[in-house]
This record gives sequence, C-alpha cells and structure tokens, in this order.
Amino acid sequence: MAKMEVKTSLLDNMIGVGDMVLLEPLSEDSFINNLKKRFDHSEIYTYIGSVVVSINPYRPLPIYSPEKVEEYRNRNFYELSPHIFALSDEAYRSLRDQDKDQCILITGESGAGKTEASKLVMSYVAAVCGKGAEVNQVKEQLLQSNPVLEAFGNAKTVRNDNSSRFGKYMDIEFDFKGDPLGGVISNYLLEKSRVVKQPRGERNFHIFYQILSGASEDLLNKLKLERDFSRYNYLSLDSARVNGVDDAVNFRTVRNAMQIVGFMDHETQSILEVVAAVLKLGNIEFKPESRVNGLDESKIKDKNELKEICELTGIDQSVLERAFSFRTVEAKQEKVSTTLNVAQAYYARDALAKNLYSRLFSWLVTRINESIKAQTKVRKKVMGVLDIYGFEIFEDNSFEQFIINYCNEKLQQIFIELTLKEEQEEYIREDIEWTHIEYFNNAIICDLIENNQTGILAMLDEECLRPGTVTDDTFLEKLNQVCATHQHFESRMSKCSRFLNDTSLPHSCFRIQHYAGKVMYQVEGFVDKNNDLLYRDLSQAMWKANHSLIKALFPEGNPAKINLKRPPTAGSQFKASVATLMKNLQTKNPNYIRCIKPNDKKAAHIFNEALVCHQVRYLGLLENVRVRRAGYAFRQPYELCLERYKMLCKQTWPHWRGPARAGVEVLFNELEIPEEEYSFGRSKIFIRNPRTLFKLEDLRKQRLEDLATLIQKIYRGWKCRTHFLLMKRSQIVIASWCRRYAQQKKYQRIKSSAIVVQSYIRGWKARKLLRELKHQKRCKEAATTIAAYWHGTQVRKCQQTFSVSRPAFGAKVLQKRQREMFLNSLNYLTSISLCCTHFNSCNLENQDILLYLWFCSDWFLSFSLSPLGPAVTFSALNFFYNPFSNTPQARRELRRLKEEARNKHAIAVIWAYWLGYKVRREYRKFFRANAGRKIYEFTLQKIMQKYFLEMKNKMPSLSPIDKNWPARPYLFLDSTHKELKRIFHLWRCKKYRDQFTDQQKLIYEEKLEASELFKDKKALYPASVGQPFHGAYLEISKNPKYKKLKDAVEEKIIIAEVVNKINRANGKCASRIFLLTKNNVLLADQKSGHIKSEVPLGDVTKVSMSSQNDGFFAVHLKEGSGAAGKGDFLFSSDHLIEMATKLYRTTLSQTKQKLNIEISDEFLVQFKQDKVCVKFIQGNQKNGNIPTCKRKNNRLLEVAVP
Repeated sequence: MAKMEVKTSLLDNMIGVGDMVLLEPLSEDSFINNLKKRFDHSEIYTYIGSVVVSINPYRPLPIYSPEKVEEYRNRNFYELSPHIFALSDEAYRSLRDQDKDQCILITGESGAGKTEASKLVMSYVAAVCGKGAEVNQVKEQLLQSNPVLEAFGNAKTVRNDNSSRFGKYMDIEFDFKGDPLGGVISNYLLEKSRVVKQPRGERNFHIFYQILSGASEDLLNKLKLERDFSRYNYLSLDSARVNGVDDAVNFRTVRNAMQIVGFMDHETQSILEVVAAVLKLGNIEFKPESRVNGLDESKIKDKNELKEICELTGIDQSVLERAFSFRTVEAKQEKVSTTLNVAQAYYARDALAKNLYSRLFSWLVTRINESIKAQTKVRKKVMGVLDIYGFEIFEDNSFEQFIINYCNEKLQQIFIELTLKEEQEEYIREDIEWTHIEYFNNAIICDLIENNQTGILAMLDEECLRPGTVTDDTFLEKLNQVCATHQHFESRMSKCSRFLNDTSLPHSCFRIQHYAGKVMYQVEGFVDKNNDLLYRDLSQAMWKANHSLIKALFPEGNPAKINLKRPPTAGSQFKASVATLMKNLQTKNPNYIRCIKPNDKKAAHIFNEALVCHQVRYLGLLENVRVRRAGYAFRQPYELCLERYKMLCKQTWPHWRGPARAGVEVLFNELEIPEEEYSFGRSKIFIRNPRTLFKLEDLRKQRLEDLATLIQKIYRGWKCRTHFLLMKRSQIVIASWCRRYAQQKKYQRIKSSAIVVQSYIRGWKARKLLRELKHQKRCKEAATTIAAYWHGTQVRKCQQTFSVSRPAFGAKVLQKRQREMFLNSLNYLTSISLCCTHFNSCNLENQDILLYLWFCSDWFLSFSLSPLGPAVTFSALNFFYNPFSNTPQARRELRRLKEEARNKHAIAVIWAYWLGYKVRREYRKFFRANAGRKIYEFTLQKIMQKYFLEMKNKMPSLSPIDKNWPARPYLFLDSTHKELKRIFHLWRCKKYRDQFTDQQKLIYEEKLEASELFKDKKALYPASVGQPFHGAYLEISKNPKYKKLKDAVEEKIIIAEVVNKINRANGKCASRIFLLTKNNVLLADQKSGHIKSEVPLGDVTKVSMSSQNDGFFAVHLKEGSGAAGKGDFLFSSDHLIEMATKLYRTTLSQTKQKLNIEISDEFLVQFKQDKVCVKFIQGNQKNGNIPTCKRKNNRLLEVAVP
C-alpha cells in the first residue's frame, strides 16, 4: 500500500469540510451532503468542534494500524485529519498532563458502531500508556472484560448483529504517570425481557448460542443440554445462525477471556450451569387442572425438564414444583396461599428466568470489578467511557424504549450544559466577551418524565403501589388527568393533542415530543414491567438451592431476613442510576463521540440520506453546530496561526522574530480583514465567520502555488547547473580516457613494428650463421671421406704387401683370431644353453623361449655384420661343428640355424598377433553395444527433428473450432502426437481468450455457466445458445415511466425484465417487472413501477423448472424468512435460461453458496402453510406456445406445455 501523505493541519487536503463548524452555508441539506461526500471517500470521522461524528462503514478500513496510533500520538487535536484516535489522545493527555478526570460519551442508535468505538478508545489508551508486566496485565484484563460482557449482554437485532442490550459505563483508573491501575464497570438496564421473547428476525443473548455451538460433548452432558437449537423454546430459530459469526470460536474466546480476567474454574462452571438452567426453564409447560372448590390450578406437563433443572441447581424438585403452582402472600402475621392458573404459572416461569439471568449478569459485573479494581490506595486519575443505547424509535415502543429515551434526554441535557459551559469557560479564559446563546433546553421534557410529583415515572410508581385493580388503562387515564396541559405530552384524551380525531393515535397510546422527535408509546405492559415482580415462593425456592451462586443471587429468599416492604420498581431504580451517572459525568471533562448508522442493510458503500437525516436530528448535531458557531466559529493558538499563514505577509515571511500575537496582528492588518471578523484572546485568535477562514485558506493556497513555482524555478536552475557541471566533468574524463586510449594504440603499433623489424634481423642473422655452420660441416665430412679413402688405400696397399711377403705369419695371426672368436661364441652358446635350462625349470612356454632366442640370435647376427664379423662368425660356427675342418656341412648347419631363427621370429610375430586378436575379441562386444545405442539415439534425434520441422509447416489455423490436425508419421510417436495436439489446442484457446474484453469474458462466463447448468437437461437450452444475454431488457434509467422505480432501487440492476407472475390461488398470470440486483430480487408493478416484493438473495434457496421447452420456473424461499409470508413465487419468462443463470451467479457471489437448480417435470412449492405439487403435462395450447397453469386442488397445480 502506498504511503499516505502526511498532513500537518485539519485544513490540508480536506474532503468536504473536516469540521462542521466551518460549514458554509449551514443547513440540514449541506450538513448531510458534507457527511455523504466524506463517507464516499472513506472519511468516516468528522468534527463538530471537539465532538467526533462517526459513521459506521460496515467494512474494515486500514486506519487503525499501529502506525496510525503513532501518527496521532501526542499531536494537537486539529493537527491531523478527524479521527477517533485524536479525541482519545486529547482525553488521555489532558488526564495525564493536566490532572483532569475525563469521560468519553459514546451515543447513537443500535448498529451505529458504539461498541466498536469504545473498543477503539480503550485499545488506543492501552497502546499509548506505559509498559511493564504489571501494567500489561491490567491492560489485558480491562480489554478482555469486553468479550465476557458482550457474550452475556449483547444480542443480534434487526439493526445490528452485535447490539449491546445494556448500558455500560467503565471508569479506568490511572496513576500519576498515566499507567492504568484498574477499573470499575457500571451496567444500566439489561433488556432481560429478551431472555423469554425475541422480536422476529432477532436472537437471544449470544451466550446461549455459544454454549450450544462451542461446548464439548462432555460439557453439554454435564449441563444436560443438547446441541440442537430447536429443542429450546427461549431460542429464536429464524435467526439462530448469523452470517460471519462463528459461535463456537466465540465461546472459546469467552472462556479464555474469563480465565484472563480472573474467574476460577468452579466459578465458570457455576455460571454455565445457571445459563443452562435459564435455557431449560423455557421448556417447562403447564396444563390446566380443576380443583374440588372450582378454582383452576396449573400442573407441569412433563417433569423431566424440571428434574434436570433441579439436578443442575441443587433444588428439591417438590419445592420448585410447588413454587410454580402456588403463591403465598404475607401481610403482617397472616399468610395466604393461592393457586396459580396456567397464565400465572407461565408468568412466574418467565419472571424467574428473567430475574435469574439479570441477577447473573449483575453478579458478573461485580465479579469483574473485583478482578480489575485498583489494588493501591493512592490518589487515582479517572477516565470514564460511556457506551449506552441511543435514542430508539420503533414501530412498537414500550417501557424499555421509554426509559432508554429518558436516559438520552438526560444525556442531551448534560451535553448542552457542558458544551455551553466549556464555551463560556474558554471565552472567559481568553478574555473574550461572552454573548448569550439561544438554544432549546430540554429540561422541560426531563421534568415531564422525572418530576417527583407529576412526572410520568412518579405516577407509574404510584399506580403500581396503590391498592385495587391496577391496569395499563388506569395508568393512561391518570396520565391524561395530570399531563393533559403539558405541551410535550399528547394522547387522544389530552387537551393539548391536535389529533383527537386522528385514528393513527390509538386509545392505548400516548406520545411524547422528545428533543429528537415525537415518539408514540404503547402503554400495554408498562405496569408489569415497572413492577418486575418475582413471587416470594420462587425467591425462597432459589435460596434453598445447594448451588452457591444461585443462593447468592437471591438473598431475599432467606426466611430469616423476610422483608415485607415492597421492592423498588424498575423505573425508580433506573431513575436513581441515571441520576448517579449524571452526577458522575458532571465532575469530569466530557468528550463526545456521536455514532451514525448509514443504512439499515448493514452494507458497505450505502448512504441512506433519509436515515442519516433522522439521526442527525435526534442527536441534535445541527443544534451543536449552532451553539459552537454562535460566538466565534474558529479559534487557533497564535503560534499555529502564524506558522500556517505567515507566507501571506512580507513582514512575517519567512521568519517572524517577535511574539506570535504581534505577528498575527501584523498579518491580519496587512490582509485588511475587518476587525469585527476576529478577536484577539490571551493565547488564541478567534475568527467569527467561516468565510474569513476560507478566504485565508484560498490566499494561502494561491501563495503556496507561487512559492511552489519559485521553488521549482530555483530547483530547475540548480538541477540544470548541476547537470552542466556533471557533463563538463564527464567530458573532461572522457577526453582524458580517449587521449590515453589513442596513445596506448600508437605505442602498441610502434612496439609491434619494432618487434617485426627485430624478428627479421634475427632471422637474417640466424640464416647466415646456419649457412656458415653447414659449410663447415660439409668441409669436415669431405675431409673425413678423403682421409678414409686415403687410409683405406694405405691399408689395402699394406695388406697386399703383407700377404705377398709373409704368408705364414698371416696364417698364424688369422688362426689365433679364429680361436678367440670361437671361444667367445662358445661362451655365448653356453649362456644360451643355461638360459634354456632356466626356462625349462620355470615352465615357460615354447613361444617365450623362442622370443628370447630370437633376441639372442638377433644379437649374434648383428655381431656377424661387424667389419670382421662375417669371417669370424663363419669361422666360429665352422669351428663349433668341426673346429678342424671348413666343410659344406658347416655351411648347411649355418643355413639351418638361420632358418630356425627366422621361424622363431615368425612364430613370435604370429603369437603377438594372436594375443592382440584375443584382446580385441574380448572387448569387441562392449564397443559394439555402445555404438548401437549411439546410432539409435542419433537416428531417433533425426526422426524427431524431421517430425517437428514437418509439423511446423503443417500447423492448422488458430481457430479453436478447427479440428484438423496432421496425420501421425510414426507409430511410436502416437502419445506425443496426441499430447502435442492437446497443448496446441489449449494454447490457441488461450490466445483466442486473450483477445476478449472484460465485458465479453463476462458474457462467455455466463454462457459457460448456463451450459453446465442446462445442457442436455433443459429442452429450451439449445435455442438460447445463440441469443446474447442483455440483462437490462427494460431501459429503466432512460425511460421516464420508471423514474420512481429507479429512485427506489439504489443498487446496480443486473436483470430488468417483464415476467408473468402466476397467481398462487387460480394459476392466472399477471405482468410484473422482475429486477435482480446485487443483494435482492425485486418485483414491481409494470404500470406504476411500485415495488410489490423485495427478497434478499440469502432467502432464496432453490429454483425449480421442468425439462420441457417452456419458460416456467419457481423461486423457493427460506422458511421463516420475512419474504416467505405468502410462499414461493411462480414465474413464466421468455428468457428463462438467462434469468436462472444470472440469479445463480449473483447468489453464489453474495452468499458464497451455490443455488440449487432443480430440473424436474414434477416438484413441490410452498404456498403459505401448504405444500403444492407442480406437474408438467403435454397438451394443446390455446395461446400458442405459452404454458398455461390450472389449480386442480389444494395440493396440485398442472402446467400444460406444448
């Protein structure tokens, strides 16, 4: 989420007007329009001076995060946008720093968000006060007391899913540092009548449903309860489940909160047992029985429930049974016992249930106070938070609404008094002349109700206490006698009433003109509810219980403490509580939060101007604005005013060196503002008219634009200069690098040239030296050759001379040399013989011996090639065989040896080749397998490459309906071919879908939904495929005929179509306008446009239709809902498929549950209390293809279709 712009004043970036005191012109319409404008921009808080007006958004907003808490912490009240945190911070800082006790009064009607506002105040104070283990424990206990009280004191009403049915005032106590020490809670007027009876569409207190939903089976068995809500008469079934509320989870939260607050396990168990006993009391039923003396008495029908109640509470069954059947009246020394008839027995049962629950709630508050009260005796600072019911105006207003509205009259009185007192104190403190302010004082209304002699409450108490027959009618007669002349009291018999002939004011009613408007009260039940009697027999039975908690709740049942004095009435108790509350509030500095409910549907983004206007009137907000504006509309400290507007004057801009007041005087004189438009106080400037303030704001806005232009000019100049200097530095750096690069390149070229020249010179020198060396070598070789030839010539000459002159000597020398050679050969052959012997001893193979002999023979042959070798060798061999003869036999032997040597060599070569062949044969199989796999992979790769290249050229078109696909070339590619076809089809479908606009996507989604719902099920479906879904067939916004209908429908219309509504009694048709919106289904008259019926989508359970080719369908409603009074609806339409599809999708979107679509030629519908079978038959139609309906009997409706 983008970071929000930080504001430095309430006047910055205002949406509408943040403070209603500045609203110009001031009227009811402008007031409402300003609230609506801010509400549409999610600005739910608005100021009226120091009063915060809060509108319930019915949705979570990101304005309560820890960052927001820090943003408003220690900030001036008007410094930031209006917020409940600003008021909480102002109250906390006044308490901590100025040592002023504070109270925060939160008022508004049910569903306006009072309980949430009190939670936000407490959470903010907990977040900004001190830290520490002990402090955190106190804060946690204070915060966790809320879930416990909400479970036992809140209930679901038609206006609010978590409505407080009691008034709560909590005093939070702080030490001198501002850390919480504890708290004290006071409760006012629990609506205990809700225990035994709830209005339609509402629930009993939360705790009953939480126990049945969240308790374990073991706990339910201990409490003798069952999980089924329908088993208990005190629980309303039509609203037992609440959307978005998980009673099981809330029950675990309450148990955890009770543990944190400090309830022991046995105390929690006792509380749950009392709740279970109250729940089971409603199941006790009575039957009449006549006695001998002719008097009627009552008996319990089924004593099973009574037995379980007695087991839970530890009461003797006979004692409790007698208390339900008899009543004992004591007067001085006499006791009279009378029987109770059935009506009186039911009254006694309900009275016991109400008293038991109400006293349990009071005990809970007392027990919580014991846990959270401050443990120290030091002086404490106190911040009170009052969360009390707002002004109530219902269709039927009774005793509860009367005393609630009385409390609000007292709060309005103290609000006006404290507001005027605060204004007057500020004027005196700032030395501003105080002028009298005209306002409506509602003290006359409070006196009408609470006067000790002639007040309505006093007369009600007097009527309850007087002997004789006392009824509600006698009470009304007394009111007509005493209050007849009062200008704020009206009845059919009063003298001030202007409605003597008006039947809208019944005889059994009276009307009071409150500050918020006129309220008519039904006098029925005033006397009984004010008496609040509980028979003494029941009190004594409760005191006899073995249950410690129940015994403590009924101390008056103790026979030793019998008090014959009549207990105080409910009205007098409440009057005393309100007086104590008012006295407490007058000792504290007040802070106000006025809560407003924007609509009755508990829906976000809906602003009902009529409803908000009604609340603005009875909250007296316009009166509050007028009181605040009667003197000066705006006031601000000099420092803040000078800081905000100093740029409008040259002398104060940019800095003012003197006092802030002098600077403001100079500023206002410079701007030539008339003196009568403002006054100077001690520390603040007071501005009389909002126009003056708005003029200052306009001048400031214009001056800020000029300053912004100047700043932009200076910034742009600085930016351009900086950019130029940066470019200049960059140019210098680039130029230096370019020059360096050029010099490096030049150096490299010179270097490479030098290297080339050097290489050529070195090559020339080397070649020259090589030629010289070659020449020297050839000279040496030539000299050697010449010397060799010369020496050879000399040797030959010498030999020839020697052989001619001394032959005998030469023969001796030769013979000596031959003998030496023979000995050498003999030694050689002896060595060979030894080697052969060694080879044999080593078991070497023949081929190895041959190889070795071949090596030796090779050496022998090489020796024979020496200069004297041939002659010596042959002579040695000859001498070996025959040393004394040189015969041909020796030569043959020599040839044989040579032949053997060559054979051995051949054998060795063949053997080596054989070994190599065996090795290659051994490893050939490995080489052959690897080569096969490589060849296979290569072939497969080439086939796949060819396949994909061919597929590239044979691809079909991108149309999703084109079913052509190239043939499969190879069998082994079958699965690949199919998968590729599937992927290509999905891809081109996606490409085709990406071309759709959002509107087209919505149309196709609806068509797809219709196909899933009706294809092959409804014969009418194929004809609807080619027809687009228009929805708004009636152009209501353009047709002036339906202007009234358009104004009545605030939501977006999804379907507007004329349908034929089937009469439930005779089957005849009547034209109706069928409207489907985001949350409702509406039926309106086609001619007048008047709305006949409105059905929430949550109440639609099923849509039924036939499988034939007709447009008949039925809309089934939830049993017990407000719209199901007459039963289900039957319609006939030409656009059945579209209507059913849109109804299905809208219901799924809103309720997150699929709407059941039943397609059958025979189904049941609910008409009032009867179930009727709708049967479709084939028949000839008189009206063409339109189906006709005929009611056969009370249980059958036939529909003839073509």
